[in-house]
Amino acid sequence: MNRRLLAGGLIAAALLVTALLSLVWTPAPLDQLAIAQRLLPPGTGHWLGTDHLGRDVLSLLMRGAATSLGVAALAVSLGALVGVPLGLWAAARAGWLDELLMRGNDIVFAFPPLLLAVLLTTALGPGAVSAILAVGVFNIPVFARTARGLALPLWQREFVLAARTAGKGPRRISREHVLPNVAGGLIVQGSLQLSLALLAETGLSYIGLGTQPPQPSWGRMLADAQTLTALSPTLALFPGLAVALAVLAFHLLADGLRERLDPHRSPR
Repeated sequence: MNRRLLAGGLIAAALLVTALLSLVWTPAPLDQLAIAQRLLPPGTGHWLGTDHLGRDVLSLLMRGAATSLGVAALAVSLGALVGVPLGLWAAARAGWLDELLMRGNDIVFAFPPLLLAVLLTTALGPGAVSAILAVGVFNIPVFARTARGLALPLWQREFVLAARTAGKGPRRISREHVLPNVAGGLIVQGSLQLSLALLAETGLSYIGLGTQPPQPSWGRMLADAQTLTALSPTLALFPGLAVALAVLAFHLLADGLRERLDPHRSPR
């Protein structure tokens, strides 16, 4: 039994169910302000206490999961949808096109990921959509380089040479023969990128460039709690634990999938 894959999958599934549940139900309305009940400690009335506006922390944490995980997932999906075809195309064509793509990737990699995200969100304006685009842009060269690196050796394999002899073009070979054999490595990379995208979204929301109020997010909750830690330390503890748990889940998934999806298995 792959314990890392099982543990990561269970934690990720629990977070996903919580995020989806929050879209239809939370223990308390998210827009319900009760100043008289502000900064209550965890208890029976509010399991995780209340924030500085009297809102239920558990409800904010649940909806924050939907926001933070949703932004991270969409950003990684954007990077994969653009980057994977570019990487496969570069591996199939080689030559100067391949070289041009890789030098473009090097330019993007020259910037620290979070700094690049901050620059883009500053230019586009704060918001969840800007965060998705900013984090997604950095994921494009990551997936492009990964897909290219995995696909290049396959173009010298017998099953690809046979497909070329049969008259199949590079695009069809990439789709029917190369992509199925690099999918495992791309899935592992996607799991790792989810954790990095979540941290990037949290950082952007924390500094006010990501998800904007009144939409809850884990980074926004950490920002709101930074001046209240002396009065209510749990306000920062719970969203911080949520981020750490999600990152742990995605890393466990990546490690488990790397063991499960053997890159040396026989190609199809």
